[in-house]
Amino acid sequence: MSLQGKTAVVTGSNSGIGLGVAREMARAGANVVLNSFTDREEDHALAAELAREFSVKAQYIQADMSKGADCRALIEKAGACDILINNAGIQHVAPIDEFPQDKWDAIIAINMTSNFHTMAAALPKMRAAGWGRIVNIASAHGLTASPYKSAYVAAKHGVVGMTKTVALETAEEPITCNAICPGYVLTPLVEAQIPDTMEKYNMGREEVIKKVMLERQPSREFATVEQLGGTAVFLCSDAAAQITGTAISVDGGWTAL
Repeated sequence: MSLQGKTAVVTGSNSGIGLGVAREMARAGANVVLNSFTDREEDHALAAELAREFSVKAQYIQADMSKGADCRALIEKAGACDILINNAGIQHVAPIDEFPQDKWDAIIAINMTSNFHTMAAALPKMRAAGWGRIVNIASAHGLTASPYKSAYVAAKHGVVGMTKTVALETAEEPITCNAICPGYVLTPLVEAQIPDTMEKYNMGREEVIKKVMLERQPSREFATVEQLGGTAVFLCSDAAAQITGTAISVDGGWTAL
């Protein structure tokens, strides 16, 4: 599943799922564009490290994904955009009647509206190149719901719906648009929560993972960023040329319940 010569733009990719997906893209031979809202030396160093490790071109471009103009500028600054991975996202948990309006606005902007702007900017480039792949990182919460996550659930359901719409709009072109719906993924952010959760419930590591953190994930195992990256690489491959408008769950059986 070589992606040699393709350029993949991955939003929200200086850590966690986004960085994991970018690494697998680079491993498959794609040139990669990393992104986040910061502009630190270590952000640019990540790109340089990927370039060295996988012998590809890599760059880091700062863009605030809550701003439509930044989203579109990211695609323009990238130059080529054969593959677009929309991954940027944030979370906030609160009952809907107590949900801060600014948090709602930010989650909808970053988790959903940014996808609209990047896809709108990327599609002309893909059409000019005669090939394109869009992979939106949605969530199990794009297919089901949990209490206290109204903004996140609304945004991720919106991402799945937008994915289907773009797939239909590009159905007769060599462009596909799909969503990946992860369940709980072992990222540095999640890993950092484990010790506090162990203390709160007075449980060992494995017990707190299986009984508390992964209560809704039937496999009782985290998905990994490498697995999500591998799924994205597959969706960008020739083998997936007729897979479009789908939401692929990587959730250990969560949405099968």
